[in-house]
Amino acid sequence: MDKSLLVVESPTKVKTLSKFLGKNYVIKATVGHIKDLPKSKLGVDTEKDFAPQFLVLKGKSKIVNEIKKLGKEADRIYIGSDPDREGEAIAFHVAEVVGKGKEVERVLFHEITKKGVLDAMQNPTSLDQAKYNAQKARRILDRLVGYKISPLLWEKVSYGLSAGRVQSVALRLVCDREEEIDAFVKEEYWVIDVELELPSGERFTATLEKKNGEKIRIPSEEEAKKISDALQGKEFVIDNIEEKEKKVFPQPAFITSRMQQEASRKLRFSPKKTMMLAQKLYEGIDVGEEGPTGLITYMRTDSVRISNEAIFAARHYIEGSFGKTYLPAKPHFFKNKKTAQDAHEAIRPTLVHLTPERVKPYLDKDLFSLYDLIWKRFLASQMEQKKVKTKAIDIKAADFTFVARGSETLFDGFTRIYEEEGDDNGEDKTRLPEMTAGQRLSLVDILPEQRFTGPPPRYTEASLIRTLEMKGIGRPSTYATIVTTVQDRSYVRKEKMKLFPTSLGKTINKLLKEFFPLVLDIGFTAMMEEILDLIEDGKKDWVKQLQRFNTAFEKELNSAKEGMVSLKKEERETDIICDKCGKKMLLRWSKNGEYLVCSGKPECKNKKNVRTEEDGTIAVAEEEVKGTCSECGGNLIEKRGKFGRFLACSNYPACKHTEPYSLGFDCPEEGCSGKLVERTSKKKKRFIACSRYPDCTFATNRDPAEGPCPSCGAPTLFTYRTKPLCLRKGCGWKSK
Repeated sequence: MDKSLLVVESPTKVKTLSKFLGKNYVIKATVGHIKDLPKSKLGVDTEKDFAPQFLVLKGKSKIVNEIKKLGKEADRIYIGSDPDREGEAIAFHVAEVVGKGKEVERVLFHEITKKGVLDAMQNPTSLDQAKYNAQKARRILDRLVGYKISPLLWEKVSYGLSAGRVQSVALRLVCDREEEIDAFVKEEYWVIDVELELPSGERFTATLEKKNGEKIRIPSEEEAKKISDALQGKEFVIDNIEEKEKKVFPQPAFITSRMQQEASRKLRFSPKKTMMLAQKLYEGIDVGEEGPTGLITYMRTDSVRISNEAIFAARHYIEGSFGKTYLPAKPHFFKNKKTAQDAHEAIRPTLVHLTPERVKPYLDKDLFSLYDLIWKRFLASQMEQKKVKTKAIDIKAADFTFVARGSETLFDGFTRIYEEEGDDNGEDKTRLPEMTAGQRLSLVDILPEQRFTGPPPRYTEASLIRTLEMKGIGRPSTYATIVTTVQDRSYVRKEKMKLFPTSLGKTINKLLKEFFPLVLDIGFTAMMEEILDLIEDGKKDWVKQLQRFNTAFEKELNSAKEGMVSLKKEERETDIICDKCGKKMLLRWSKNGEYLVCSGKPECKNKKNVRTEEDGTIAVAEEEVKGTCSECGGNLIEKRGKFGRFLACSNYPACKHTEPYSLGFDCPEEGCSGKLVERTSKKKKRFIACSRYPDCTFATNRDPAEGPCPSCGAPTLFTYRTKPLCLRKGCGWKSK
C-alpha cells in the first residue's frame, strides 16, 4: 500500500495519532517552528514588499533533513500542524522544505480522538495563504518595532533591553494603573447597620441607605454619631417587602481567555502554565483501556460554539447522571462576540463519558485540576438554570430608610457541579426570616462602621488578560505570552497574585509614552489586531497594511531619535549614601534587574544590590555574610548576576573569588561530598544542583528539606506537594 507522511508539531501527538492511523503512515514532529527570522539582523527587506528572510532555526537542521528524506519517499504528504496562524506558518515552512515537486495536503485536527483524526484525514484541504499572510504580518510588525526601538533603549537605559509591540501596551496598562493608585486620595465615609428583632425573637441586620427618600452618604464620625443619636428611641417599622424570583443562566464553555482567568483565580495557575497543561490534554494522554487520547478540543479559540454532537452527548450524560430536572427543555446556544474568529469550537472535553474521576488515575495533580475545570464548565453550560428568590425589606425609622437584602436558592441547577467566581452577581446569600409589611421591630443595636474609599485594584494576570481581551489587544494564542514576557523582562513583578511595575518597567514605559505615542496607543494596537484578522479573512492585503504601518512608525522613530539626542542615559539619584566615599548612589537598570552605583564613578566603583519595597521605595539589599573567602579570608556576600544568585568576596575588585549560592544542604547522592547550590538556567528558571558538577550531575527543581531519609539514609529530603520525598537514585521514598 501507499506510504503517507504526516508532519505535526508536537512529539506527544505522534503516539496518539499512530494509534488511530496505523502502519501506513510515517508521522514526524517538527517540535514547534522550524524556521524564523534571523536573530542577528532585521531579516525583513522593507524595500521589497517586506520580504522576510526565514532561516532554519539552530538545532532544527536534523529534523528538516529527516522531513526532506521522508518526503521524497512518501506517496502522499499531509501537514497536521496546529489549526491557527502559527501552525499555518509551520505548514508553509514544511511545504518549502519538502519541495515544489510534491503535492502537500493540509489536515486540521480540532480534537485528537479517533473520529476527529479520521474525519480530518478524510477531508484534507489546501494550505491557507491568507492565514499565513496574517502570521507573517504579525511577525514582521513585531520585528520592526522590536529591532528598531530596542537600540534606543540600549543607548538611553541599558544594553540588552527590548521593546515589544503588544507587550509594551500591556506594560502601559500596568503602569497606568499604578499611577492611578499613586494619585488616589482616599475619602472617609461611614456605614450604619442596625440589628433588629422581630416579635418572634428572630434577629437580622439592615443598612441605612436613604434619608427623606434620597440616597445618603455619611462623611464623618460626627455625622454618624448624630444619626445614631437621632435613631435612639425611634420606632422601626417594615414599610415594604419586595420578593423576586430570577433565573441565572450558565456560562458558556471556555474560550482561551476565560480558561486562563478561571485557572488563575481557582487554581492559582499562571496563564503560561495553563496553556502548557491544556496543550498536553489536547495532544493526548494515555488513559488505560482508551489508550492515548486527546482529552480536550483545541485550546486556542475565542468561539463559544459547540458541535451538535457534543451537545447531544452532554444532554444524554446530564439526564442519566442528574435526572430530567437538571436537563433544560432545549439545548443552550451561546452567541459569539463580533470579533470572534469561530474557526474552532469552545474548549470542551472530547468525550463526556471520560469524567474527571475516571481519568484521575492517569493524570498528575495539575493536569487533573485543569481537566476537571474544563469538563465541569462544559457540562454546566448545558444544564438547567439556577433559580433564586431575592428579598429586599425596606424599614422606616423617622426620616431614615434601612434596607435588608437576602436571597434563597430554590433550585441549584448548573451550580450543582460548577459556579464561576462572581456568578452570584454580588447578591447577599443571607436568608432573611419571614416577616410582613407593617410589623414593628425592636432595635437591638446600632453598628456604625468607618470605611474609606479604595484605589483601583492592581491587575492580576487574570484581570490583565480580561482587560486586553476587552480592549481588543492580542488574541487567544498571544495572551499567555504577553503577560509572561513583561515579567520575564523584569518590567513587571508578581507578588501575591498582584502585578507591580518595576522601576525599570516605569522607566521604559515613560520613554515609550513620550517618544512612541502611536506604537503605545491602546486604540491603535487594537486596530492593528483587527487588520490582522481581516488579512486572515483575505479582506486586506498584508503588504499594503505593513507599508501603512511602517510609514507612520518611521516618522515616529525619526522624531524619537531627534528627541533623544539630548537625553542623558537614564539613571536616578537616590538618597542612599555610598559607604565607601560618602557620595549619593545612583539607581541603574540592566536586563537582569536594578542595582546601585556610586555617583563618584569611575573613581569609586562601589555597587550594591537593591530591593524595591511595596510602597516603591528603594533599599539596599543587606549584604549578609554567607561564609569566608578561601582565597583572601574576606567575607562572602550574596550577589545577583546574569544567572541568578551567587557568592562573591567582599574585597572585590582586589579579590575576584566567587562561589555558587549554597543552600546549606548536602547532596543526597550516595558517596557525594557536594553541597546543594542554587543555579539559574539560560531561560531564567531556578533549579537546585550539586556543587560538584560535572562530577555529580544531581539536579532538581524541588526545594530541599531536612533529612535524613528513613529508608536509605540520604542526608537531604525534598518537598513533594508539601510532603518529604527522597530523590537519591534507586530510593524514591515518599511520605504517606
